[in-house]
Amino acid sequence: MSLTFEKAVNLLKAKGLTVTFAESCTGGLLGKSITDVPGASAVFHGGAITYSNDIKIKVTGVSPDTIDKYTEVSFRCAEEMAAGAARLFGADIGISATGYAGPGGGTDENPVGTVYTGVYACGKICSYRLYFPGKSRDEIRRAVTLFSAYLLECEADRL
Repeated sequence: MSLTFEKAVNLLKAKGLTVTFAESCTGGLLGKSITDVPGASAVFHGGAITYSNDIKIKVTGVSPDTIDKYTEVSFRCAEEMAAGAARLFGADIGISATGYAGPGGGTDENPVGTVYTGVYACGKICSYRLYFPGKSRDEIRRAVTLFSAYLLECEADRL
């Protein structure tokens, strides 16, 4: 999977930009995948695995009100995670992933297979809702990692 981050790492290096991740459902797979790319240390200084709500709040600064009102699997939470990680690690770009990879969990609004990805880039923030019905936990985590690599490449190219 490291090849998916290779172009993004090269773009970040060329532009002097850095990235960090705040991961929940991917459990460190984003960080592992980018660090599989030789030379990634020039652009990736660290990330946070914020698996519990308490850590989302304490480490990335997600508001408890966000979790109470929207839940930890929401656009708002993903955006706050991404921005908080960028602030924490002093990165230009922050990418987050929070969702229900299964096999348990999920709600009527966000069933198993739903993941929100947040992107903070130099002061601007957006988020995406992904849905992978019928996929295994591993397939969901890999798909989110591939999507995150694509997002990082797009943001690095845009900046």
